Amino acid sequence: MKSLRTTNVLLAAIAVLLLALVLRPLRAPDPVYAQSPDTDFFFEPGVFLVRGPDDSRQAYAKVVVDLRNGRVWGFPTLTPLPYPSDPVYNKPQTSHPFELGRFAIEDTKKFIPDAVTP
Repeated sequence: MKSLRTTNVLLAAIAVLLLALVLRPLRAPDPVYAQSPDTDFFFEPGVFLVRGPDDSRQAYAKVVVDLRNGRVWGFPTLTPLPYPSDPVYNKPQTSHPFELGRFAIEDTKKFIPDAVTP
């Protein structure tokens, strides 16, 4: 009888601890991040009519800034829609970027004022 009681107590303890593990996420759920904090690209909202720096092309495009080096890219969409589409062809389109210019991000470090010592 003693071993049956010990077995039942141990099984009850295991059941309670498993229930605690199952209910913990309901009481305090883990946070969900919609965007990774280490993203290296900034996508400008909207679509713009952009022109290449050498005037070789002009198109509606999504503007993307590479935050690592300051390069600005245009991804042609061919229409004012925010995704690549071609009204003539009935299949999904792939947009290949062309460089629009560059921000000299490294120059911003030159203008940081030194700490003033009294």
